[in-house]
Amino acid sequence: MKKSIFFLLLSSAIAMSAQTATDTIYAKDFGIRPNTYRNLTTSFQKLLDSCGKRHGAVIVLEKGRYDIWPEGAVRKEIYISNTSSESECPSKEKTLGLHFNKINGLTFDGQGAELIFHGSITPIALDSCRNVTIKNLTMDFERPAGSELTFAEVSPGKVIVKVHPDTRYEIRDSLINLIGEGWRSNIIHCIKYTPSNKQFRYSTDYSVLAKSPVCEIAPGLLQFATPADFLPEVGSTLTLRDIIRNQVGFLNLCSSGTTLQDVNVRYMHGLGIVSQFSRDITMNRVNCMPSPESGRILASSADFMHFSGCSGFIRISDCNYSGAQDDAINVHGTNLRIVESEAPNRAVVRFMHPQTYGFMAYQPGDTVAFVNPSSMLRTSYAVVTSVKMVNPRHLELTFDKQIPSDIVLNSTCVENMSATPTVHISGCNISRLSTRGILMTTPRKAVIENCRFEGLGMAAILIEGDAQGWYESGPVTDLTIKNNTFVNCNYAGPQQGATIVFNPSNSEINFKKPVHRNINIIGNTFYTKGRPVLYAKSTSDILFFGNAVPDNNDPTFIFVGCSDVEITGNTMQTPRVEQKDCRKISVRRQSSAR
Repeated sequence: MKKSIFFLLLSSAIAMSAQTATDTIYAKDFGIRPNTYRNLTTSFQKLLDSCGKRHGAVIVLEKGRYDIWPEGAVRKEIYISNTSSESECPSKEKTLGLHFNKINGLTFDGQGAELIFHGSITPIALDSCRNVTIKNLTMDFERPAGSELTFAEVSPGKVIVKVHPDTRYEIRDSLINLIGEGWRSNIIHCIKYTPSNKQFRYSTDYSVLAKSPVCEIAPGLLQFATPADFLPEVGSTLTLRDIIRNQVGFLNLCSSGTTLQDVNVRYMHGLGIVSQFSRDITMNRVNCMPSPESGRILASSADFMHFSGCSGFIRISDCNYSGAQDDAINVHGTNLRIVESEAPNRAVVRFMHPQTYGFMAYQPGDTVAFVNPSSMLRTSYAVVTSVKMVNPRHLELTFDKQIPSDIVLNSTCVENMSATPTVHISGCNISRLSTRGILMTTPRKAVIENCRFEGLGMAAILIEGDAQGWYESGPVTDLTIKNNTFVNCNYAGPQQGATIVFNPSNSEINFKKPVHRNINIIGNTFYTKGRPVLYAKSTSDILFFGNAVPDNNDPTFIFVGCSDVEITGNTMQTPRVEQKDCRKISVRRQSSAR
């Protein structure tokens, strides 16, 4: 009996060992070796394509540098939310450096590898995958699409600029041109970082340089003949990028169970890490920032992490974000406008924002809400029974019931309630952005905790929801913001410079009809430099409790069309409350700030 048990255990151990050996795939066996500086795109794709039917496989790289060019990459037409309009970028063909296609249960372990991308490319795409984990690697570009120029000397009529070594340029007809590997910057967006105040602001400085005669006085050192009144601060740096978002930094498309862990993202073209119609996403220890030794400031042309139409859960923990020309995290759905209804249970809906269109925003079985743009309220619900794409701008939806009689063509919108996630963001550091830290609109439970927001040009947290601008849905119903630290946010001043902002796009403001509700702001510390702490419009059931505002002798709260607000048990000077068209704004039991 004992021998039988022994041989059974031994057989199981041998089987497990054999399975482990079989399921481990070494990149070197596909000719993928580090530090060769040659194009490994085709070899990587052969490796990934071999994993299509190997559930539970682990790809292992050796530590070192791997170079990936557009030549040999998969090219596929993909419409991605919040990227480019028909006129900006007519072709939606994306160049996919590493294309994970319909792969199930794979771990891609870089073991400290550095993936260096070249040209105009989307580095990694997960396309209709399940349970894929990418970990222990760094992503960067040989020539980032962002350029950086630092003012070294300034005097009336002349400035000398130091060009970052990763920025490439040429002088043609005595004017500067920013160039890359197979591309040049044509329509440039400029944001300036000023070390003296640690602010990252929109700037017109490059438009001056672009028109000024220039000569190279040494490699990477340029002298411009500028107007006498052009006197930027010495040491300030211009971060420059083309406005066309033809690629993204990482694409997680129609996938589930995606995990990024211990990943460093040093630069991203266009929009950043984009998850679109994906489910159950984990981002753990993802560092979206330049490497300290690079000396660069800019790490992304737009949002660092963008979630559009996702569902299940989104967990973001212990991530670092620094140096983007847009938001750190944006979670939202998309409101489409009803433009035609020729049958009682059928409607044609339209993508409204120029840069968002072309994808299937609904699936049969999805529950949708009909939204009044004036109030931003969900007026009724239905289930989608069929979807047809009429063209990239229009979808035809059939519902399980008649369309409500109160819809207004070319006004009422349709929001996909099924494509909304539960969100938990914790332990993150967000700094040096010209815009916001976190944008979030989901009707499900959301928590933002134990994070640090520092030096952001706009609100640290913006809860919006609109059917008139970006058409990013929709009302928030359960949000907790707790144990965070906010330092010098919203120095650019939207919504009067408030650190946390609730600002839906409704034009009909009535405290009896709030857009957002059930908000708990608890245990946070605000260093506001005298700016308002909170701005809220059309929001109800706000509890502001146990927070500290130590540096503000006149802490200000601004409420418009709000109700059932309680500010109590905080450590701060007696707050000043500005309110308009509100009901039940209660301020009591504060402790004096030291």
